[in-house]
Amino acid sequence: MTIQTKTTLLFTILTLTVFLVLTATVYYFSNQFAYNDFYKRLELRARIASKFNFEKDHTDTKTFKEIQTQYLEKLADEKTHIVKLSKSGKPLPTFPQELPLSYLNDIRAAKGSTVYYNDNLVHYAGIFYKDETGDFLVIESATNSYGAEIIARLRSILIITLICSIALIYSVGMYFSRSTFRPFLDVTEKVKKISEGNLQLRLDETQASDEMAVLINTFNQMLDRLQTAFESQNNFVSNASHELRTPLTAIVAETDYALSKERSTEDYRQSLQHIMQQSEKLQHLTKGLLSLAQTGFDGSKQQWENIRIDQLLFDVKDNVTEIFPQSKITIRLDHLPDNTDGIIVCGNEDLLKIAIGNIVLNACKYSDNKPVDAALAVHNKQVMIKITDQGIGIPEEEIQNIKNPFFRASNTSGFEGHGIGLPLSNNIIKMHKGTIAVHSKIKQGTEVIIILPLSQPQVSL
Repeated sequence: MTIQTKTTLLFTILTLTVFLVLTATVYYFSNQFAYNDFYKRLELRARIASKFNFEKDHTDTKTFKEIQTQYLEKLADEKTHIVKLSKSGKPLPTFPQELPLSYLNDIRAAKGSTVYYNDNLVHYAGIFYKDETGDFLVIESATNSYGAEIIARLRSILIITLICSIALIYSVGMYFSRSTFRPFLDVTEKVKKISEGNLQLRLDETQASDEMAVLINTFNQMLDRLQTAFESQNNFVSNASHELRTPLTAIVAETDYALSKERSTEDYRQSLQHIMQQSEKLQHLTKGLLSLAQTGFDGSKQQWENIRIDQLLFDVKDNVTEIFPQSKITIRLDHLPDNTDGIIVCGNEDLLKIAIGNIVLNACKYSDNKPVDAALAVHNKQVMIKITDQGIGIPEEEIQNIKNPFFRASNTSGFEGHGIGLPLSNNIIKMHKGTIAVHSKIKQGTEVIIILPLSQPQVSL
């Protein structure tokens, strides 16, 4: 069952319940009014009958007859019953046999108040009357055929109205539910047309601020992220294929050259050296791609520990110096707190060495081994590592792309590289809940700021 149908049924049930309550209330009070009005008529006739029968010696009998004939409507099957009571207060056996004895006793006990009784459509109103000749019960009876007919018609009208209302309420509920869910159905139809081949399509946004507008905006934002992810993936695959194909092509070409004919030992040695260089390049590229792919996970399977960030920075300097012996790296600790035991970062030491090491390596490589500063500072429970070089810089309009895999700035053609180092470092830092910011100017140098959250060291007990 669809939500639209459920909404229609719920609306129908709730509205019908309210209508049933109103219908039952109208029927109940109409029925009560019809019976009460008829009883009042019977009571009036009973009192007039008592005066007519017992006070005709003291009043004008003709006056009572005129009142009865001119001002009182004739009731169906109207009868007057006069029941004499014995000295003990019991009705004499001449009372109407259709009346129960308990009703007569109730009239006698009421001492002048009107007591009512009904047997199907026949209604009775009885009063106690004390006369000089004895005690009497004056009972007036009549058939309430008119009131019963009115109530029956009212009941029929209410039932017909109820049946028609069910159909009308359901139709109105279906109309409003369709109107309400029409935007959702339209969105569903449009979403069905969006696939990986046309992720550029978007839902039509509105200026409204209702839930539908929020849903459309959220979905469009999700499509933006998906499109970016697909494009990044396609670019990654395309660039990776190109980067891997280049050394493989060189290896195959060099191998064919070496095997095409007999060559001297020196020629074979040069071919093997060339193959070794391309193999090392391919190995380095494959290792970088593997690391980049592994850091795409959430890091939950990595081994985390408390790391002194200042010591890790010195280890990075040693590793870079082994690769670039002519590098000039200076580590500055001027802005550290007095208690250096608090410079602790929770993370994976090997991954952080790779992340910071790639940035320091880039600083040394793209500055032709000019001085590189690595400053360490602590602020607001965060550690900041600022790596500054005096290299070639990055064009301002290209800075936003440097974290994309395989992207290389337009002025780096004279330097060897694959565009993997900084994206890999960015993934690792993000895995450690940190950020990387890059500021650069052409021919003036680049400043990379790494911010990581501090963690208090574990205390051994």
